[in-house]
Parts: sequence; C-alpha cells; structure tokens
Amino acid sequence: MYLSIMKGLSTLLLLCSTALLCSAAPAVEPVTCSEDGGAAAARMAAHHIDENHDHGYKFKLSEIKGNKVEKVDDGCEIELQLDLLETTCHNINPTHFEDCMIRFETDRAVMANCSVRMSVRNGDARVRNYHCDTRQGGEMMMICPDCPNLISLHDPDGMKSVKEAVQRFNENTTNQNYFILKDVGRIKIGWMMMTGSNYWAEIALVESHCPMGSRILPEACKPLYPDRARHAYCRSSYSKSKGLRSVECEYYPPMNSTALGDGEREPICRPEDTVGLPPPPAGGVGGPPPPPDQERQRHMPPFHSFHCHGSDAAIHPICPWPRPEPHGPRLNQE
Repeated sequence: MYLSIMKGLSTLLLLCSTALLCSAAPAVEPVTCSEDGGAAAARMAAHHIDENHDHGYKFKLSEIKGNKVEKVDDGCEIELQLDLLETTCHNINPTHFEDCMIRFETDRAVMANCSVRMSVRNGDARVRNYHCDTRQGGEMMMICPDCPNLISLHDPDGMKSVKEAVQRFNENTTNQNYFILKDVGRIKIGWMMMTGSNYWAEIALVESHCPMGSRILPEACKPLYPDRARHAYCRSSYSKSKGLRSVECEYYPPMNSTALGDGEREPICRPEDTVGLPPPPAGGVGGPPPPPDQERQRHMPPFHSFHCHGSDAAIHPICPWPRPEPHGPRLNQE
C-alpha cells in the first residue's frame, strides 16, 4: 500500500512496504549431467548472474539457445547459451528475479546473450565463468523512433535531473538520515510540445550516516553498512524548461534490523572504488565524471563492487565473471 506525500501540485513521493514486494525464492532443483538437465543448469546460471550483477536491473531467463554436456570421470562439463531479458526490478529490490516483471519493449527493453560454463563434480554443480553481450532491443527503435529513448547515464542534463530528484526526496520525507545516490538505473529523453525536452530517470538511493538537518554536505555523506541501510528506488520526471516535475519512490527496509548495543554506532561503508555509474566507453562521454560509489549491491558478499565497460553508455552491462581481484570498501565504525 502506498502513502502519498505532496509538495505543491508537482511532486509525489510514494512509500511502500517491502512486504508487498518480497517473495520467497522458488526451490532450486539439482543440476545433473543428464541431457535433459539443461533447464536446471540454466536456472542456476541465471541466479548466479543476478547475484553478481551489481548495478542496474535484475535479468530473467528467456530462452536456452544451447546446452552442451561433456562427460568426465567424476561428472561433466556444461556449456550453455542463454538469452536473458531485463526486468523492472532494480538490484536493490529484494524480490526474487523469477518473480520480477520483464520490461516491455515500449519501455526500451534490454536483453543479454550469455555464454556460461559450468562443472558438475560428484553431484556438486558450480558456475566456472560466463560472458554476456548486453544490448538494447532494436525493434522499438524502428517501430517508434519518436518514442522516449535511453540516453547516456552520464548525460549532463540527465544527471541534473537526478541531483534535483535526490534533493527533493530528502526534502519531503520524515527519514532520520539523509539518503544519497547509489545507482542511476536508466535515463530516458523525449520531446513534448508544451515543455520541450523531458527526462525520466530511475535511480536507487541508500541511507547515509548523516542525520537529517545536519550541516554536512550530501556529497560528504557515507552510506551505512549495506545490510543495515534502508534503500529507496525512485522514478523522476524532469522538464528542461520547467525543472523537476515529480518523484515517485518505494522503500526497502534493511535486511538486518537488529538493535545496536549500548554505545554502539552504525557502521559506515567506505568504498575505495568509484562505481554507481558505469565507466564511460573508450573515447569518453560528455558530462561530469561519475559520482563516487555509495554502496555495493546489498545482497552480495563479499562487499565489493565492479563495473565493466560496455558498448552502450545508456545501460548497465552484465560484467564477465570471474571478476578481477577486489579493492573493496572497508568497514569503519569511528
């Protein structure tokens, strides 16, 4: 159920209970070396990919394009070719990926073709590596070239709309702490006769250590430890001629709500790397540099985040796995 908070006639902040969004993960069937075991292997691979996809949105298995099984003495090697489709669940959303809704083509759908290698030894199945080609669906671009398009996650005007949305969010809540930007999921641009260029952004926010009303600049605020922080997912509408028009958000409570002991302070996550936005592709992208990381994906230990280069600056690519050695955040309780 949503609670609406109005500021004038332009801004609507929606708050919701995660209880309406969460659902139990379906039971995982065992992966075997049988020729008809491709579905179980593909489901395990999709789960592994989503667990390691730190930014943007969860993906859902669409089709198994290939399933090759090579028997070895104590098990087998499996090679999969999978088609995945992007869902509307941001990776901070606790909903299991199989319960998420696939994004409509009219909303500029994103897809991924993944090559996955798995091994099964003595009944123990493991993902060894994968590589995905992530891209926008092309049909809508041909069917409706004038429909709102995805633009670079570094676009200056798009980022201006994001900054104003975060500011408005903090002005219209009763939260005890400021929320700061964790991730820009996507930004769309479209033209409207009365207002000209319009931007629609989808962003993820994380609770910071800065008390509401403090004089600390938001840029200096650090995110709370991932499992202790509340998160928010927001959609904003911004007109280049009229400014920010609306912000709609839903809250996700912390995974760990255990009360702190006497004298304990909330731990702070201090990232070493810059994430939150994917790095610009070779040749650079106009606009300011990406903001510092505000927190890694909240469901994935160890606490480390990684961004890879993609050919499309408007989307978060699925990065190859295994990843480089982490230079992750350190816990600071000072």
